Amino acid sequence: MPKSCSGALEPRTERFQASQSQPESAKRHADRYAPRSMDAKEIAGRRAAAEAQPGMLLGLGTGSTVHWTLQALGERAARGERVRGVPTSLDTERKARQLGIEILRLDEVVALDLASDGAEEIDARFRMIKGGGGALRREKVVASLARRVVIVVGANKVVERLGTTFALPIEVVPFALAPVARRLALLGCDPKLRLGKDGLEYRTDNGNAILDCAFAHGIADPERLERDIDAIPGVVESGLFLGLAHARVVGHDDGRCEVVEQA
Repeated sequence: MPKSCSGALEPRTERFQASQSQPESAKRHADRYAPRSMDAKEIAGRRAAAEAQPGMLLGLGTGSTVHWTLQALGERAARGERVRGVPTSLDTERKARQLGIEILRLDEVVALDLASDGAEEIDARFRMIKGGGGALRREKVVASLARRVVIVVGANKVVERLGTTFALPIEVVPFALAPVARRLALLGCDPKLRLGKDGLEYRTDNGNAILDCAFAHGIADPERLERDIDAIPGVVESGLFLGLAHARVVGHDDGRCEVVEQA
């Protein structure tokens, strides 16, 4: 099971760059991708794929950065390696199938060796806001089953306080939207109903709505807020991910990739 994030834990930092001395596994992957210029998302996403060892059961995340993790895993599958994983969204499932990654169902696994996923924000204690892609419920289930959770982000996603750059997504049963929105507003946020590209109410893969909750000064106490949100009838899941991540892989536009581990 994932370890808890705690302020008492001191992270260790590894620099991942093709031109510098690296652990062999990291340098092997750095050398492979070095010849072509990559942006921060691709750098981080491909580096995260290096965490997946042959034979591992994987959690396959959702989002634009993890897209590159899937691409790298698909390249390995194309070379004959058996790559298997549980997707966190229908979009990821579709992409993984196209890349030759074998799809597993949750009733086929007891635990996962590694889950790789993105985040909208992550702080120094590895607390996160997730759910920009609407897959927060499934992402949290998959992360909870993983022995190791690696979060893949660009440097702009690392923040001092959660909620300062991204509104907190809350997945809600559509029937309960109005009372849940009123209760959330009492917690100090401005909840807005998420709309799809068609202008209609957005629906998750589970058929639920999302309220995106903006906090004017960020979230001062994520743990307390999570408890308060979970106590509201009609809430399916919050986009607060606390105590789940073991490492973060941060891509930089200058080509560096910073791998920070929980001690």
